[in-house]
Amino acid sequence: MKGSKVHEHEADVPASDLWSIYGTLRAAELLPELLPHVLAKVELLSGDGGVGTTLKLTFPPGIPGLESYKEKFTKVDNDNYIKEAEAIEGDILKLGFLSYRIRFEIIAKGPDSSVIRSTVEYEIDDAHPELEAMASTAPLAATAEKFAEHAKEKKVLQATS
Repeated sequence: MKGSKVHEHEADVPASDLWSIYGTLRAAELLPELLPHVLAKVELLSGDGGVGTTLKLTFPPGIPGLESYKEKFTKVDNDNYIKEAEAIEGDILKLGFLSYRIRFEIIAKGPDSSVIRSTVEYEIDDAHPELEAMASTAPLAATAEKFAEHAKEKKVLQATS
């Protein structure tokens, strides 16, 4: 069974400011710092943030069956502000997901506003319908909120210095 779930977060931050986080390895650095309850650790295994970059994501203790997994960037579109990453190894696939992909799109709404659209696309074996509940946008929603706050604070700090 294939499915997808989408979350949108409106931010009063320019799309380019958000892309400076999402479109780079800065996101991997910020995630454990700003959201340690979502990801305990993100390690760069290979690459420079472009297509083919591989990361190892380690979850905090307490999520049954999920300790870590590896993902590979399959699309990084700096013109249209789109990044896609696919699980290539680890617990998310061992649980029974046949595929698991995350897509981030930063959509400009105006000069100082944008929308962060986070999508989870997945395929699960029909024998494991319970996995559909694990394909959640909640961590992506929390990430969007924190990254927008961070980008806004950074802009305010730059304006006052």
